[in-house]
Amino acid sequence: MRGAARAAVAGLGAVAAVAARDLVQREHTLLRNFPVLGHARYLLESIGPELRQYLVAGNNEERPFTRDQRRWVYASAKGENNYFGFGTDNDLEYTAGYPVINHRTFGRAVPPSHPASAADVALPSAKVLGGPRGRARAFRPASVVNVSAMSFGSLSGAAVEALNRGAALAGCLHNTGEGGLSVHHRHGGELVFQIGTAYFGCRDDRGRFDLRRLQDLVASAPVRALEVKLSQGAKPGLGGVLPAAKVSAEIAAARGVREGVDCVSPSRHAEFTDADSLLDWVELLADATGLPVGIKSAVGDMAFWDELTSLMAAGDRGVDFVTIDGGEGGTGAAPLIFTDSVSLPFQLGFARVYSAFARRGIAERVTFVGAGKLGLPDNAVVAFALGCDTVNIAREAMLAIGCIQAQKCHTDTCPTGVATQNAWLAHGLDPQRKSVRLANYVATLRRDLLKVAEACGVEHPGLIDTGSVEVLTGRTASTPLGEVYGYEPGWGLPSAAGRAEIVALMTDEAPQGGSAPPSEHAQG
Repeated sequence: MRGAARAAVAGLGAVAAVAARDLVQREHTLLRNFPVLGHARYLLESIGPELRQYLVAGNNEERPFTRDQRRWVYASAKGENNYFGFGTDNDLEYTAGYPVINHRTFGRAVPPSHPASAADVALPSAKVLGGPRGRARAFRPASVVNVSAMSFGSLSGAAVEALNRGAALAGCLHNTGEGGLSVHHRHGGELVFQIGTAYFGCRDDRGRFDLRRLQDLVASAPVRALEVKLSQGAKPGLGGVLPAAKVSAEIAAARGVREGVDCVSPSRHAEFTDADSLLDWVELLADATGLPVGIKSAVGDMAFWDELTSLMAAGDRGVDFVTIDGGEGGTGAAPLIFTDSVSLPFQLGFARVYSAFARRGIAERVTFVGAGKLGLPDNAVVAFALGCDTVNIAREAMLAIGCIQAQKCHTDTCPTGVATQNAWLAHGLDPQRKSVRLANYVATLRRDLLKVAEACGVEHPGLIDTGSVEVLTGRTASTPLGEVYGYEPGWGLPSAAGRAEIVALMTDEAPQGGSAPPSEHAQG
């Protein structure tokens, strides 16, 4: 009894101490006015995303990914039933901009009847990356779905390892992000090495780009392509800082910087200042490595793209691929104004860029890569119809390896160990197990894309044209996707030769389905 009394007294004393502190502090008005009780507000605010996710929000209310979308990713990653029953709970009739895919009654492709029949079918890109420009190490990407750029430093080492191992299992590419090529990227997955404004991993002691170091790095790892990052959807036109406290020995080694010192990414490149000098640098990189070289950018002012496509059309220089990042995407932390309002959303931005290439007759020379919530089948189908040849997944990949959308990526307190450098939090993420989940998810997404393509009567998602998608504009009206974005006939598709090649590949890879033999009446 005395012990309980002592505990009660101690508890009351602690509460009194908190109340006294609240009354004298001047930082928080709420706590001065409502001592002790005011702390409940900050507690509820800190766990608000979790409360909304699990207790408050409807299936389609939570952002950036709804509960239905997350459930589909989680179930796909775990190999569980990812079907939904009782019809859609999306408000189709009153959702302007909602895409509807037009299936065909008769088409070239006849899918096998079992819905899971395409789970193990390879789904390569419809274009050869670097082929049109004759790059020495040109190749056809084995997967139309690949892991997008996420740096070691933004993600934990365990998360990067899980992504790389998963990419190896799924046979897809893994983009390193601008943070350099770390030991965690060396677990079998083939890589796209991203070169950002700080030239991490290929810089000298003064932070300048070092071509020899790039060549040595490429020779030491399974790097298949180079991506020059101009900007990203989360914070276009904005540099970044990795605080000194987060610059560990591993991060310093991967980036080529000093341990325990603020690591700065400038907002602009030092090696080029316009589209003309950019193309010179791209050709330098390609000649020195033999690799396909592309650019990644969010979309804002179109003057850059007009100049770039004009130069490419008139000369013998050019990028091998273009990755367009939507303004709605982004795994990186950024000021709210950049997250919400800087750069165009994916569909609008991509359509403008693709049109610039198509108008000058050079779209067939370039592989187009899309990013920005394209790890969901409906979004990805629209991207392919607009002209994407492959899609990159970032946040969906994070969800597949355990992210719960806690939205704490910028705080170093990610509870699932994905976006943190906290060793205790990261140790809970098992790269071996999570890699299998990523591979399952990628295989499921590819399967769904192939099944939709077959429903549209074609053999590959890259052959879905803009006429196969309509965009609802109200309860009683819709507009074909091509008209929405001003596409001309034939835009969004590979060349005739490219279409024939991918049809031949897919016909060999994916057996055609059918039904029972026709009756004598049908034969007659």
